[in-house]
Amino acid sequence: MARIKPQTLLLQSKKKKGPTRISVITIIFCNLIVVLIVLSLAATYRHWSQRSSNQAGAELSTLEDADAFVDSTKYDLPGYAILNTSKGYVTVELFKEGSPEIVDKFLDLCQKGHFKGMLFHRVIKNYVIQGGDSEGLGTAEDWISKGKSQSQLATSPKHEAFMLGTSKTKENGKGFDLFITTAPIPDLNDKLIVFGRVIKGEDIVQEIEEVDTDEHYRPKSRVGIINVALRHEI
Repeated sequence: MARIKPQTLLLQSKKKKGPTRISVITIIFCNLIVVLIVLSLAATYRHWSQRSSNQAGAELSTLEDADAFVDSTKYDLPGYAILNTSKGYVTVELFKEGSPEIVDKFLDLCQKGHFKGMLFHRVIKNYVIQGGDSEGLGTAEDWISKGKSQSQLATSPKHEAFMLGTSKTKENGKGFDLFITTAPIPDLNDKLIVFGRVIKGEDIVQEIEEVDTDEHYRPKSRVGIINVALRHEI
């Protein structure tokens, strides 16, 4: 068997233990792969962020467009009015759909304080109580005589007791009368626009109806509306 020289063994040992060298091309290639992965992740993040923003903007735009076609004020209008009278509280439901223009005017006047301190200047027992301007509807005697002659006529819900109305003669003017019927009245259809009904406080209306009046049906003591509060719900 041939004997290996010590120098030869030393050279073989160095070759086995020495580190493996990586080429420059391999290092550059690996770095390019890492850079490409980072750039790809960044592009993906920007894409989804922009998409989320666009979706949010589209939803907001859709909501704004919907609001542009929906009259939100129509649904936000109060549906009830609480009349604080000198005898107590009377709660009225407003006919927003049946008499929208009159209700709008009534609500506007309430907000301006038009009814604050308004007196009921005409009180006709078993007929009607009236606040506001006393002109334009004729004498109380005319009302009563006409009412008696037509008392047998068929009545609709508009002509029942405890209905809230205003004078047709004031519809296009600056004045605004308030009437609360205390009995079914079929003959006032050509004079009054009914735009609400009393749903609470009928006893207060009847108490006002019982006040002492003079020969012209004017209350001998002051009775009227202190203020009006508007409500969306009762």
